[in-house]
Amino acid sequence: MKMQIGRWGNSLAVRLPKALVERLGLREGDEIDLSGLEAAAEETVCKRRADAIEAIKARAWIPEGFRFDREEFYDELLQERLPRHWR
Repeated sequence: MKMQIGRWGNSLAVRLPKALVERLGLREGDEIDLSGLEAAAEETVCKRRADAIEAIKARAWIPEGFRFDREEFYDELLQERLPRHWR
């Protein structure tokens, strides 16, 4: 079942389809435990990232040993833009 993620103020929210809400007997203010979804979500994100990298590699020439590491990229970019006395 697919659900849409939307903005709710400064947060994101998942909209539950009416059929699911009725089947689970949910009401406004109820709490649900999503801890079981954490591992599945992490696996999905990793798979999506790996699929995206493979798609890029299939369409473009990538230098040998090139790493797709967003955190490393942002760390390097931040270091370049920070004033020297802040580093």
